[in-house]
Amino acid sequence: MKIRFAADILRRLGEELNPSIDRGILELVKNSYDADALMCTVELANADQPGGHIVIKDDGDGMTSHDIEDGWLVLGRSIKEQRTRTRLGRVPAGNKGLGRLAALRMGSRVLLTTRPRTEKASEYNLLIDWDEYKGVELVDDVLLNLEPEPRRTGDKHGTEIQIENLRSKIGRREVKRLAREMLLLADPFGDDPKGFKPILKAPEFEDLEALVQNRYFQDADFHLIAKIDKDGRVSAQVLDWRDAILYSADHDELASKKNKLRYACPELTFELWTFLWRTSSFVARSAPMKDSKAWVEAFGGVHIYQNGLRVTPYGDPGNDWLDMNLSRVRSPEERPSTNNSIGRVLFNDAGSLLVQKTDRSGFIESDTFLEIRDYAQDALDWMAGRRMEEAQKRREHEKAEVTSKTAETRRQSDAAMEDLPKEAKETIKKAFRDERDAVDKEIQHYQQEIQLYRTLSTAGITSATFAHESAGNPIKVIDQSIATVERRARTHLPEVYESQLKKPVDRIKGATGSLSVLGKATLKLLDHEKRRPARVEIHEVIDKVLGTYAPFLDPRHIAVDAQYCDASPYLRGSEAAVESIVTNLINNSVAAFERSENKERKILIKTEVTNGYLRLRVADSGPGIEEISKREIWLPGRTTRKNGTGLGLTIVRDTVKDLGGEVDAIEHGEFGGAEIFIQLPILGV
Repeated sequence: MKIRFAADILRRLGEELNPSIDRGILELVKNSYDADALMCTVELANADQPGGHIVIKDDGDGMTSHDIEDGWLVLGRSIKEQRTRTRLGRVPAGNKGLGRLAALRMGSRVLLTTRPRTEKASEYNLLIDWDEYKGVELVDDVLLNLEPEPRRTGDKHGTEIQIENLRSKIGRREVKRLAREMLLLADPFGDDPKGFKPILKAPEFEDLEALVQNRYFQDADFHLIAKIDKDGRVSAQVLDWRDAILYSADHDELASKKNKLRYACPELTFELWTFLWRTSSFVARSAPMKDSKAWVEAFGGVHIYQNGLRVTPYGDPGNDWLDMNLSRVRSPEERPSTNNSIGRVLFNDAGSLLVQKTDRSGFIESDTFLEIRDYAQDALDWMAGRRMEEAQKRREHEKAEVTSKTAETRRQSDAAMEDLPKEAKETIKKAFRDERDAVDKEIQHYQQEIQLYRTLSTAGITSATFAHESAGNPIKVIDQSIATVERRARTHLPEVYESQLKKPVDRIKGATGSLSVLGKATLKLLDHEKRRPARVEIHEVIDKVLGTYAPFLDPRHIAVDAQYCDASPYLRGSEAAVESIVTNLINNSVAAFERSENKERKILIKTEVTNGYLRLRVADSGPGIEEISKREIWLPGRTTRKNGTGLGLTIVRDTVKDLGGEVDAIEHGEFGGAEIFIQLPILGV
């Protein structure tokens, strides 16, 4: 008597181990890494539709018949268990021998061809047809034929896996994640001749294919290098883009706040490259700013490399394990974020002080891990502090210059008036006093406005802090838990799930999606880089705002119809200004729907270009402008919404005026609700 496995276990294991296509492919790429491959090519052929195929080819050590029969084909056992280091000194990526199953199940057939390094004249071929497992009860009822063949002259050692007739298409999102993971699987930061170099070939996604090859470290404005030596002593320095040292610190300075004699963790290096995204700065750089931005968007964040191999999920989208974005929300100036930085923490851990969780979702948060995180955060705080000191000195110098120039100007004007005839002197002095009084009143007015916006900023920062904390823990827990409930219910209670559980599960997923939008939207609005004057592509900004709001609008059945003119209008200003206009108008429409009984919720965003101006029209199907005059809607604090601030349209009006434009509204427009008209001068199309 012995334990036996039903054939259906193949499907269940495959689906539950790696539910996403890109993760499945990555498992096979990891196998190439563990086989000491220097090159690994992933080719996607017609993969953007079902029926395509994938080829993963490497120049690694290959497998013998013994490796295949007693390792590769034995689920739950891996030949990696038998050694702690590979021939090239790499630490294997895993030791469960399960990950490849999920990948191999992506298609209906798999063809394995492998040429072992230890057998110069042999190669082995193995075909797995998954359809053969549908008509059998047990896994071992299907016999596989491992066919040895003589190797052709010139064929080098390595392994090739072809996955044919894909069950599902591989979309752009999956390919983007795969491209990112392939570059970050090995060290994307160096050019070790013995390092792992993955290559992606995806004709349908050539721009994403290029992401795997391009690197833009040399264009970063700041390069932080922080180290812990073997004795737990620390040091750090910050370089500019020319590699000149800006700041440096020793152990006493870095560890003084926490009074640490040493950091109790392995010897490590923490590097961070930070970009300021200033158009003027990139004139002298090696690549256009948009290319560097796309690269950081794909690979940004701080990643961890243990023994030369990246550990997920650190640095993945949404995994801000150093709380960089939260720190930036609390103190936006001079702080790096995952949107403008890429970094790594490198260490060798021969003593296995850090242990990965069983589900491969990162390290168990031991004292050693927490010590590493503490030091990385200490280094970031130190860099931000030094940058803040420089910024403060710069502001104080500029303020002193303005005060000095103002005083000197007044002294000169007073001296000049003393030489005037008595009759004219009094008249001119009175004119100067009146002018100064007017300036003082204007300054007082602006100070009041600044205080208003500071209050709004405080509210926004508080909101962003709470939103970030919610997204980082409670929402993540809810997402993970509901995903587990959904998966298990679909598997074990399929009929009950469809009839009784699917609807509430979908509602929970939609609600958490809406909550996560709050954090993302608030953090994006606070990004000070967007406040810099530059060329602003108006349609691109509108698309970004709509993309951010989509998870919030979709569950509320709010349909947005964006009708753009056949041009690409742009203006000189800040992205934040245009973004604030669009965001506040969308917020206004969403708030209006709360007061409306109209079940058809529609927002129209339309652009037209005439005579050097962009005309932006935003209309909705809400109740329109009621219980308040059209003149009053632009005044601060005037609102008909309970708990509303009455500042949204005020900000729209002021921002449009600052951009040299005009704004108007009608109470009931094309869809019955309010309709806002904005006219902005543009530089071109």
